[in-house]
Amino acid sequence: MKSSELTPLLFTVYLAAASGRSPALPCFAAFLALVRFSGLFAFTQLFFQTQSCEKNRIKLFAKITELLENMNAGTALLGVKFDIREEYAIEYLEGILKKYTELVGFDHGKAVHGKGNHKTSEQRLIEKFSEYIERLKKYAERIKICGNDRNSYSKTDHDATFMRMKRDHMGNDQLLPGYNIQCAVCDGFIAAFDVYQYASDMDCFQPLMERFQSLYGQYPEYPVADAGYGSYNNYLYCEEHGMEKFMKFTMYEKESKNEKYRNDPYRAVNFPVNERGLPVCPNGKEFHFIYSRPVRGNKYGRTEEYFQCEDCSGCPHKEKCCKCKGNRIVRLNEELTQFHAEVLNNLNSIHGALLRMNRSIQSEGTFGTIKWNRSYIRARRRGLKSLFLEFGMISCGFNLHKFHLKKVALRSAA
Repeated sequence: MKSSELTPLLFTVYLAAASGRSPALPCFAAFLALVRFSGLFAFTQLFFQTQSCEKNRIKLFAKITELLENMNAGTALLGVKFDIREEYAIEYLEGILKKYTELVGFDHGKAVHGKGNHKTSEQRLIEKFSEYIERLKKYAERIKICGNDRNSYSKTDHDATFMRMKRDHMGNDQLLPGYNIQCAVCDGFIAAFDVYQYASDMDCFQPLMERFQSLYGQYPEYPVADAGYGSYNNYLYCEEHGMEKFMKFTMYEKESKNEKYRNDPYRAVNFPVNERGLPVCPNGKEFHFIYSRPVRGNKYGRTEEYFQCEDCSGCPHKEKCCKCKGNRIVRLNEELTQFHAEVLNNLNSIHGALLRMNRSIQSEGTFGTIKWNRSYIRARRRGLKSLFLEFGMISCGFNLHKFHLKKVALRSAA
């Protein structure tokens, strides 16, 4: 079976299992959960990082520049000078090497090697230059394999990304190569899933919702997820596609359960706004706008506004308000603050509490069954497509078994 055949198969199995629902409207609520599986063929110590490749490449450019200066000193009498740059393309360096070899009349067949043989300065330069070109090719290949969406990969499984994973019941984790598998669970069945290389769950939310929409022709009305999914991008995405916001954000637990933190008068989000639209601190001082800065990596153009207090000197609230030496600077995003307030209202309502409870039962229970009851705790295949096929078969088997158990329960109840 091909991986492309699994999507309609999962769709058919789910619709058959979710009896009593209209095929056009399979589920109102989708409970999102994730699991990270380390690769069976991705070994811990064998990996590359984009950041280290970039650093090494910059160092190598400096060495190439030094080598080119030595080559220019030798070719000055011939009236030839090679351009010095900050960065070098591989094709450009290969052209220089070919030109220099012709200028000095070096014959590779007469090159000497081994102990007791004296190499000429031209041979040393050519060999060193060739070595640098090969190293640049390796760095370019590694950066290409990593791509723009991740910063590492395993030598033995190029699709596996290094990410934090829980290793035991104590919650101890390690940096291991693996995959991020996301599932949308409806009525206890796996309605949609996908395999990602992203270590962050925030980046997986939108692709998973698009997959759900491609399968069932609509987005779930209530996507319920934990704090790993709540972000400005995902809240805007929900608003654009008519979904309610039921994804927790990072400080949700503290906001909802810690009354002292929630009502802290020294938090910038709790500052009252005067008639001029400026935040006012508990001491009655205004915070004036300084500048706004775009948030890195935000595709919706989110910006944060920075405000500075007009005068913090002699303030009786200084110790409780901030620890800075000068005037306090705060950053605010009014739209994100409104999203957080809406999410709090949604999740703390009776309907939200029921959805949160069901998510804990259905989505976490699904992965608990797969991992600990079925002993599937590690990926058996190598590569994204192969793992998609593997987990797709597991999802189909899980749905059929769940359907069988529901039929047995209904017969027993009757």
